[in-house]
Amino acid sequence: MHRHLGKIVAGAALALTGTAAMAAITLPSDAGAADGRGSAGRPAALGAPAPGRDGGPPPPGIVEKAAAQGERGTGRDPLTDDELRRAQDLALPRALRGAAADVTGRPGPERLTTDLVELTPAEAQLADPPRRARVSFYDYRSDSYLTRTVNLTTSTVESADTQHGVQPPPGHDEAVEAARLLIAAPLGAGLRQDYRDATGHDLTGPDPLSVTGFVYRGRAEGAAPGALAECGEHRCVRLFTKIKNGRWIDTRRFVIDLSARTVARLG
Repeated sequence: MHRHLGKIVAGAALALTGTAAMAAITLPSDAGAADGRGSAGRPAALGAPAPGRDGGPPPPGIVEKAAAQGERGTGRDPLTDDELRRAQDLALPRALRGAAADVTGRPGPERLTTDLVELTPAEAQLADPPRRARVSFYDYRSDSYLTRTVNLTTSTVESADTQHGVQPPPGHDEAVEAARLLIAAPLGAGLRQDYRDATGHDLTGPDPLSVTGFVYRGRAEGAAPGALAECGEHRCVRLFTKIKNGRWIDTRRFVIDLSARTVARLG
C-alpha cells in the first residue's frame, strides 16, 4: 500500500508516522494449536470427524435462553437490570440532574460505573443482608468526580462524595466523544488520511472506529505542553484506535481535553 506518512509495519508493532500510523495484526491460522499436537502431546488427527455417542458426528449444540432475571438479587448476586436502574435513580434524583453536564454538554453528569458494595463481616452473617451499590459520575460542568453509595434495600443514599482533580478511567461514551473531537480537529488530518488509505473512504465520525480511552493527567505524568496544562484538573484522555474489522491507527500522541473540547499533541 502506498503510504503518505511513513512505513507500515506488519504484526503487533505500531508504525509511527508524522501524525498517526497504522499496524496490521495477524493471528496464525493454527492459533491455539501447539506444533500440530493435541493437549496431551499426541499428533492431532487432521480431517477426522469428532466422535458422537455412536461414533458419528456430535449432535448440534442447543442454545438455551438465559433464566429470567428477578427485580432483586440476593447475597452476592450481580446487580440486576432493575437494581442498576434504581441505584442510578437513587444516586442522582431527577431534580439535581440539571445542575451537572455530561461529556456532550447535555444535562446530567456522565455515568461511569455502578458496582455492588461488599458486605461488612456482620452483614455477611445475616439471612437477608442489605444490597448496596456504589455509583460514580463525572460532572463536566464543575470538573468533579461524584460517588454515591445507595442502599437498595431501604432505597436511601447512605453516603455522597465530590472530589476535584480525581480522574477515573474514562467510559466508552467519553472515548467515542474524544474520537469525534480528534477527527474534526486540524490535528486529526493524519488519522483521517490513514483511514482513507486503509479503506478508500472518508472518515467523518467515530462510528467506523473501535476506540478505548485512557486518562492523561498532565504534569503528573511529566512535562505537558501549555495547551495541556489543565489536564488532571480537566478531563483529558488519549486513545487506542482501531478500524472496526481492520487495522490499528496509532493515535496515542494526541491528547483530547474533554472539558475544554480541545486537541493537542505530545512530543
